[in-house]
Amino acid sequence: MKKLGIFIILQCALLGLAQAQSFPSKAMRIVVPSPAGSSPDIRARQIGSKLSQALGQPVLVENRPGGAGLIAAREAAGAAPDGHTMLLALINNAIADVLKPDPCCRLNQELLPVSRFTMTPLVMVVHPSLKTNTVIDYVQLAKQKPGGLTYASAGPGSISQLVGEWLKSESGTDILEVPYKGVNAELPDLMGGQVHTAFVVPQVILTPVQSQKLRALAVMGPSRLNVLPDVPTTREAGLPGLEAIVWNGIFVPAGTPRPVIEVLHRELVRAYNAPDIKDQVTKTGSYVAADTPEEFAAFIKSENAKWGKVIKEAKIKAN
Repeated sequence: MKKLGIFIILQCALLGLAQAQSFPSKAMRIVVPSPAGSSPDIRARQIGSKLSQALGQPVLVENRPGGAGLIAAREAAGAAPDGHTMLLALINNAIADVLKPDPCCRLNQELLPVSRFTMTPLVMVVHPSLKTNTVIDYVQLAKQKPGGLTYASAGPGSISQLVGEWLKSESGTDILEVPYKGVNAELPDLMGGQVHTAFVVPQVILTPVQSQKLRALAVMGPSRLNVLPDVPTTREAGLPGLEAIVWNGIFVPAGTPRPVIEVLHRELVRAYNAPDIKDQVTKTGSYVAADTPEEFAAFIKSENAKWGKVIKEAKIKAN
């Protein structure tokens, strides 16, 4: 029986190597859980073009928005595990796995990590009508006016809601949530002063901050951003426990042979680090991760633990 087991393992390994040598044998696709023209869609098309050049097969981008990323995840997880279908998963997918897990398509289980692409720290911004120049000023004002300050969210289970509730917990304040129907839908009201606070990606607030129509209080990442060099991190600003980074990365269906994953990893990392892509990523306030499958899996595990704790403590429920 032992010899039979070794024989089966060797046969599987040889089969995987054979698949890798003939991979890809047809057009590939990247399933994206957001609409055409969105930032994740643009990212997918950037790396899709590089993969196509490197591997000699067309790479199609298929947009499957909705369901907090579940629609796209379900489609990718149900595809043949041969490397020809990939998912550009977002932080939303990891949050959904904690908030309302679906056994069809969980990250690190039914979907296997290949490599993380971009990391984008959120920025805490306020309307200039608030006489607050620092996070400490903001917290003090919020304590003086319980329920008097507001923050914008993209609704239940969104990263902006989780960050807002985490801020309240970390600072001991009562800040009123104002939910919106989509990401960045709050920007007109934020610019008009109808809502006081938001947690957004740098790209969408660079111009308003530079023109002093909004004030950036803190970068919610481990280091300052080149595009906002004067804005401190949350650690520098006095809230060291608060960190929120929007990320994306490539996954494949469970059962995809390891040699095929290694081919994808090699070419994805090359694509991520291509000068034109890396430069564009940096200019939007993001940076490239380009980690290994094992490092990406560990990162997903840590994200699940971090956001799971926030969800539990804030008693956040899925829609």
